[in-house]
Amino acid sequence: MMKPIRIGVVRFLNTCPLIEGLDKCADLELVAAVPSQITPMLERGEIDIGLVSSIDFALSSTPLSIIPVGGIACCGPTLTVRIFSRIEPERITCLAVDTDSHTSVVLAQVVLNRMYAARPRIVDFDAREGVSAGEATEDPWPESLLLIGDKVVTQSPPAIRYPYQIDLGQAWLEMTGLPFVYAVWMCRRDAEDEPKILHAAALLERQRLRNRERLDWIITTRAREKGWPDDLARQYLRERLRFECGPEEREALERFFAESSELGLTPPVCARWVDVSRALRV
Repeated sequence: MMKPIRIGVVRFLNTCPLIEGLDKCADLELVAAVPSQITPMLERGEIDIGLVSSIDFALSSTPLSIIPVGGIACCGPTLTVRIFSRIEPERITCLAVDTDSHTSVVLAQVVLNRMYAARPRIVDFDAREGVSAGEATEDPWPESLLLIGDKVVTQSPPAIRYPYQIDLGQAWLEMTGLPFVYAVWMCRRDAEDEPKILHAAALLERQRLRNRERLDWIITTRAREKGWPDDLARQYLRERLRFECGPEEREALERFFAESSELGLTPPVCARWVDVSRALRV
């Protein structure tokens, strides 16, 4: 009997259209973590496939391959990846960043540099504790801050405190005319041809398509338990995000890797895609 294929997942509202129902599949074992921990789990061999923060393709110490059977992307505002600032973006010299995501940290630096000619110092910010690394101040909220995930909606800092806000999905669209891809399924490159990877790819794609047809049920079932109002969750999942990994998303990933490399944030890379065509025809 084949061992369950270990799938690293993130349990945000925006991952539900990809992962809802996967726990019912006997061939899969779900392993939950924050986005920044999925890649290290892949590198250590603790999971076989992960929903990986997209920039980790370029940053990983272990070569990875992208499995094009879904991802988390937007073509415009996302609501959940946002810079909050008390000062104008072009004056930002220090940006406290949510430690949950690597991709958003790099995207924030690309957007600030390309659109506002800003190159701020980056400091880690524990959004759950409200603490910046090495920054001991009476005010727990830093001058400029990047937040990601459900907490941007459910635990958003007071708007009056941050008059300047940048939705990074919208900024990327204005800058490039392309969607932005925050996360995609990936595996270790040395395992990309293994039968279990192709089998899992087929299961992931099947579940994504099934969830697309029952999105209203997912919203009704999952939004409130994650602290989202139903109407906002519906707008978010139906209008703001997209979950396929098609030609536009592939182009967008290549552009992001190029922009990041040009700023010296990551080494130059070309995306490598697992050929899942045979698995998806079965």
